[in-house]
Amino acid sequence: MKIRLPALAVAAAVLAGCATTGPQYLTGPGTDRPDPRGETVLGLDYRDFEYAAEQAVDSFLSSPLSRKPGSTAPWVMAISRMVNDTALNIDTDQLIKKIRVDLLDSGRVIVTTAVGLEGPEDPLAAKTRELQESELFNQETVAQDGTMVAPELSLSGKIIGRTNRVGDKQQVDYYFQLTATNIETGLAYWEFEEVIAKIGDNERFSWE
Repeated sequence: MKIRLPALAVAAAVLAGCATTGPQYLTGPGTDRPDPRGETVLGLDYRDFEYAAEQAVDSFLSSPLSRKPGSTAPWVMAISRMVNDTALNIDTDQLIKKIRVDLLDSGRVIVTTAVGLEGPEDPLAAKTRELQESELFNQETVAQDGTMVAPELSLSGKIIGRTNRVGDKQQVDYYFQLTATNIETGLAYWEFEEVIAKIGDNERFSWE
């Protein structure tokens, strides 16, 4: 489990913010942040999603439970509910897709697109079973019943946004929280939390 809570030196951050016109990442001793080069926004940009995803994958791969006991085969993972609890109109797939790509590249996880909380991400795998018994298709090439692989892990999570006033500034804290659950046992095999904090003028809103 990885938790990084920002150690906020608020006074120093406010003074630093006065030197610039745009929002800034807020950090303190012992904290990390996305690459600060270039301008950012009080909302979330591509660097924030990439950074949070990279931290999540590193955390997962460092866990001993990321390896299937007694096997070198990868876990089969399904994507469950991903909640956007911010004032932003964001697509949580911006976070999840990079996590999926990096986990697949690691060889530890394969994500099924045939099972999802609200139905399959790609319904074609099941749809092609309707070709069975069709005279138009060579039945040796048609996917058969009983060949799909059920998921073993479920990935769920939430992105939380909280806004506070700090003097004449606005501070926005974004919490990226993820859980991998063993479907057979219902036990959480991995927990993750990363916090990205930003500060900017009160005239600028977090959903910009």
